[in-house]
Amino acid sequence: MGMFSTRKPRRFRRVSIYTDESHDRLQKLIDEVKREQGEASEQEERYDPDKFRGTFINYTPRAQRHKESGTKLGWPIIIALIFALIVLWRFLLTGIR
Repeated sequence: MGMFSTRKPRRFRRVSIYTDESHDRLQKLIDEVKREQGEASEQEERYDPDKFRGTFINYTPRAQRHKESGTKLGWPIIIALIFALIVLWRFLLTGIR
């Protein structure tokens, strides 16, 4: 009765293509040896977001120009102006009544 039997789907197997576990294990062993020999500091350096704050603007001229420009209209002001222009246009089309 091979005609009515359904095949079971393959099981999910996660394969990480962006990391190399053997390299990670080797790096962990190297770090442990360095810690034991006293070459590495005991505490690993923590991520500090303030270290990178504002560095993107230093490397892109367009972002620098935008930062240096004095005009700063916010989105709510622009939307309010567009709404006011639409109301004025509709008022002019329909006339004063």
